Amino acid sequence: MSPPPAGPAPGADRPARPRSRPGDRTTPRSELARRSSFAEISPEVGVLDADAFDDALAADPDDALALLAEMAGATDESLRAAARRLAGRIVLDRARQGPPRDRGIGRLRAVPADRGGDLDLDASMPAIADARALGRAPALDELTARAWARPELAVCLLVDASGSMGGARLAAAALTAAACAWRAPGDWAVLSFARGVTELRTIGSASPPTDVVDRVLRLRGDGVTALSAALSAAGEQLGRSRAARRVTVLLSDCRASDDVDPVPAAARLDELVVLAPADDCDQAAELAARVGARWAPMQGPADAPAALSELLTR
Repeated sequence: MSPPPAGPAPGADRPARPRSRPGDRTTPRSELARRSSFAEISPEVGVLDADAFDDALAADPDDALALLAEMAGATDESLRAAARRLAGRIVLDRARQGPPRDRGIGRLRAVPADRGGDLDLDASMPAIADARALGRAPALDELTARAWARPELAVCLLVDASGSMGGARLAAAALTAAACAWRAPGDWAVLSFARGVTELRTIGSASPPTDVVDRVLRLRGDGVTALSAALSAAGEQLGRSRAARRVTVLLSDCRASDDVDPVPAAARLDELVVLAPADDCDQAAELAARVGARWAPMQGPADAPAALSELLTR
């Protein structure tokens, strides 16, 4: 007698579970509880005490900001949502270092009509009347036009997401993104990079800073450090801007791991500034020296806005 046909292997009739993606990873409450201030900030599941967080922020800004970034990726859905709402307020408030720049992609300004633009009849009427009284036509340089001024500054932030994106790194990235929005509100972009480059906000996008901060806080480390590709992508983003000054801000230890020399791509940029962790900044200092970039070390995430402001105003 022939043996009965083999049945399906155990579990073969069930669909395979999808593999988790890096961005799907969350932080369990047991891991968050390792931080000393967590019990006061979140005394029970789903709760975030904003007053307790403010106290922790005053006592130790770096630790509190790192914890906030970790809670923004908490497994506890209610805590995660509350942390993201709080992060939008806290990050934007702390990012406001240095003077804000002109709003929008440009602004209308009055210029002599011989420089172009659209004639402003109201502003030009006195010159027209004076010229008529003298029996002549007014010259163009006596008339007033309205023309769009170029925005002063455009910024593209590159966030290195190739390693472990812990709370401190996420907080530093979110604060730097918000600081870029504050400094160049009309023309700013944020790209993350690891093996490839991901657009979190492009030049010309209408995405508000709060949405971008939230996207940054969702980043999870993964893959090779494709630094050259990221620098090239920043150049492409800034090439879309009409700004008089176009700056790439690199938030990274600058340790490329894809065997592609980042120097040629960095050298093609209009202007490069680098923010690097203070405990791992040798490669950043070397890259800056090779391409004539400015750089600064950060002791913790709370340093990011002031460090960026200093680099942009040197």
